[in-house]
Amino acid sequence: MAQAKKKRRRKHRGTQGGRVDANRRAARPRSREEAKARARSRRKPASRADRPPTWGTAVIRAVIAAAVFIVLLILIFGRPLGSALALGGFMLAFYIPAGYYVDTTMWRRRERARIRAAEKP
Repeated sequence: MAQAKKKRRRKHRGTQGGRVDANRRAARPRSREEAKARARSRRKPASRADRPPTWGTAVIRAVIAAAVFIVLLILIFGRPLGSALALGGFMLAFYIPAGYYVDTTMWRRRERARIRAAEKP
């Protein structure tokens, strides 16, 4: 006699390359509350103010500021190109650490305020 009820088969797991996740239940939330918590945590992208400053961002900002400074020296103040480049190089060397340390100070202040706000009930 034929079987009345088909046996339930497991779905194929893994990728074509053969990779199988060890913790496959981690991908799906176990409860509605967990799903809501995950959605809330993913919703807020980290703003630029929340990330700590880096030397790379300080260099980029300093190069832009020095370039603007050189253009202003040449166009508005009528300086020759050589002296404008020399002053621009000095300003670049000044802007990099100054910008980094100002950013670090401001970021630390925001972090302290954020931590204080999180501690208050």
